[in-house]
Amino acid sequence: MLDETPELDNPDFMLLRLGRKLRKRQGVLDEWWRYYRGRPSLPELPRKAEQAFVDFQRKSRTNFCGVIANSTVHRLRALAVTGPDGEPDLNAARWWQLNRLDSRQKQVWRVAMAQSVGYMLVGEHPTRTEANGRPSPLITAEHPREAIVERDPSTGEPSVGVRAIHDDLDGYGYAWVMYDDTTFAYKTRERCTPSRLPWGPDSWEPLDDGEEHDLGRMPLVEFARMPDLGEDPEPEFACVTDIQDRANMGILNRMAASRYSGFRQKTVTGHKFQKRRDPNGRIEVVEQPFVPGPNNVWVSEGADARFGQLDATDLRPFLEEHAADVRDMLVISQTPAYYYAGDLINISADTIAALDLLHVAKCREHIAAFGEGLEDVFAIAAAQAGIEADYTEATVRWARPEYLSPAVRADAATKLKSIGYPLDIIAEDLDETPERVRRINSSAAAAALLSASLLPATPGPTAGNLPDDQGATGGE
Repeated sequence: MLDETPELDNPDFMLLRLGRKLRKRQGVLDEWWRYYRGRPSLPELPRKAEQAFVDFQRKSRTNFCGVIANSTVHRLRALAVTGPDGEPDLNAARWWQLNRLDSRQKQVWRVAMAQSVGYMLVGEHPTRTEANGRPSPLITAEHPREAIVERDPSTGEPSVGVRAIHDDLDGYGYAWVMYDDTTFAYKTRERCTPSRLPWGPDSWEPLDDGEEHDLGRMPLVEFARMPDLGEDPEPEFACVTDIQDRANMGILNRMAASRYSGFRQKTVTGHKFQKRRDPNGRIEVVEQPFVPGPNNVWVSEGADARFGQLDATDLRPFLEEHAADVRDMLVISQTPAYYYAGDLINISADTIAALDLLHVAKCREHIAAFGEGLEDVFAIAAAQAGIEADYTEATVRWARPEYLSPAVRADAATKLKSIGYPLDIIAEDLDETPERVRRINSSAAAAALLSASLLPATPGPTAGNLPDDQGATGGE
């Protein structure tokens, strides 16, 4: 049985504490994931509704939450990590490419926007080593269903981390409690299901007495999506889930109106309908001889039979309500209005920049927070590689979150060059990677050297063009 003494340095206690936190947030993570995937709860339906109506409801869901989350992910792209002086760091560039961070970073940003938080874990690479013989750092993206951290209440910094997974091969759960100098491994006593790991004191057994490491800090780094002070982080669309439900309800109402009253409904009066009973003789059924169709003619022998039709329902109010709901979602979530074009036709670049203002400001907030996390990741990676480098003073270079056309970028670069900006600084402003900046500088220097070598040689001075005091001397 695990020791439940409530102390931060007790790995048994921290395993159960953070594991129960993991289980507690599974429900809300499931709900946010359904919204992100466009599968929120169906609009309210009458009691005893048949499956056909449930299928009809399902068609009313339109996924705007995924658009809101991805509109931010598309603007977040870290280019590289440079040294404190802004120069490219060769070790960081090598680790960046080794761990495929060009693509893996997007996994972390997307899960943070969709489910409030993402993680990166630094460990030993299984196949690559450094020049000093130490294993190269392995940087992996981790899901909030499987990772969580405990923060020190006095500093706000993460002090303990837990990663818990289910192994589909043997059916057991495995967990690791991570401190800044030791990692403790655990395994469930019995097989369990992937969706629900047990978190009782008798459910886990330790696999070791702790494995020490020299990283100097806890290797699990959290990327929280813009939490308010003292509050838990929320996904990018948390502020508009009610409007998303309202929009789905409006779509369902419009679908029902379109299906049942969007076309003129026919009426018949004064006709005597024939009735029959079902084979069991318990239910009386009215026969319907009037079937709509382009080649059908309705005829009735009733003396007072009359045919008519009802007015169709006007669907324009439903469409206007839907457009208003979508605009509300975009405004409240600070998503550019041109994602829902509507009446925006032939808008200028200045208009796009104005519509982008709040969205770019929000993205820059994410960049500031996530950049600090990446600095921590590379500081741990350097410790893993045995390289003395303080990456907490490094700089993470990001692509600019605002959209600028190539013509605007070229014009800005030309103006910066005209007032004396160095070529490498201009290339950085054009969102070139450090590797590309080095190539651009090298190519420019080579071109300048070649141009200088092709210039005609300047003739040296001769007796005919020397100054008077240096000319040839002769007799009077």
